[in-house]
Amino acid sequence: MRSKKFLRAEQLGLIFDVPGLIAGVDEAGRGPLAGPVVAAAVILDELKPIKGLKDSKKLTPRARERLFDEIHAKALCFCIAQASVEEIDTLNILQATMLAMRRAVEGLRLRPHKVLVDGNRIPTLKIPAEAIVRGDAKVQAISAASILAKVHRDRLCLLLHEQHPQYGFDGHKGYSTPVHLAALRAHGACPEHRRSFAPVRELL
Repeated sequence: MRSKKFLRAEQLGLIFDVPGLIAGVDEAGRGPLAGPVVAAAVILDELKPIKGLKDSKKLTPRARERLFDEIHAKALCFCIAQASVEEIDTLNILQATMLAMRRAVEGLRLRPHKVLVDGNRIPTLKIPAEAIVRGDAKVQAISAASILAKVHRDRLCLLLHEQHPQYGFDGHKGYSTPVHLAALRAHGACPEHRRSFAPVRELL
């Protein structure tokens, strides 16, 4: 049975002009000072429901990891994509996020008939798309995408920590924390820092 906390398309006021597969899209990593921005696109299988889907920020790391594996196993298809630090600095973070989202949608094994994107902006796509504010709390496919993007990016930060342990990426995941800013002042920026972001640019 569909969870009551998730709304049907008609309740969201969406115009489903073409029935068919629906892809949910979300991103992780717009705010950090370092690392890529990651986006995921997911088409869920209604015959294989996944319990516990919600906004990834409201889940514990352990729950996210469990759901990450379950989404991999049960979704009809999914794709995780990213935009690099160089692309973020060249394009700006908004356009880089849109680029990562477009790559995720275009990387799906199945072509969706409609794309539902978390937030109030949509990337340029050849498929009908709709933006949904707080979509990661309203649409299960977007919740699933938020989990895939978040877990994937957190794992990238662990790899980044192995390469540059002096910054503490395993803890703050690139966000602008006092520990991160202190490390930036002490060691300067590494290649994965976003030079277009004010805290990095000012410390340089």
